Amino acid sequence: MSNLVEFARKELEMAGLFDSDSDYGGDIGKTVMELIEVFDKQGHSGMSASLCVSILYKLLLYTPLTPLTGEDNEWLEIEKGLWQNKRCPSVFKDDKHKRAYDINGKVFVDKDGIDYTNKESIVYITFPYYPKTEYIYEERE
Repeated sequence: MSNLVEFARKELEMAGLFDSDSDYGGDIGKTVMELIEVFDKQGHSGMSASLCVSILYKLLLYTPLTPLTGEDNEWLEIEKGLWQNKRCPSVFKDDKHKRAYDINGKVFVDKDGIDYTNKESIVYITFPYYPKTEYIYEERE
């Protein structure tokens, strides 16, 4: 067993993620271990491992690797006059305002560390656009 596999298994066990009373009956621990084992079998060096992890993380979160272009083929009409970007689900445009916007442009974080979005989260954008989020922290007492 490699160092990575051994480390991951111990950490998942300590977190209780294999336990039958954990979320999804212990399946989270099992599925994460499957991913770790595949990654380990690929035999990455430090540099390739870092690149793969970075790219995989972005893709798993539906984050595009290159800027959005705003071209017609990037959009899906989800209701009459409202379009959602196929490459970044938080980006929309509507026929009424003729402007594109990111509904996750601003994320607010309350004093307890809970983040949320609201109508003030919308940020109007221009293309090319690489999705980014500004975090706004509520002042702590």
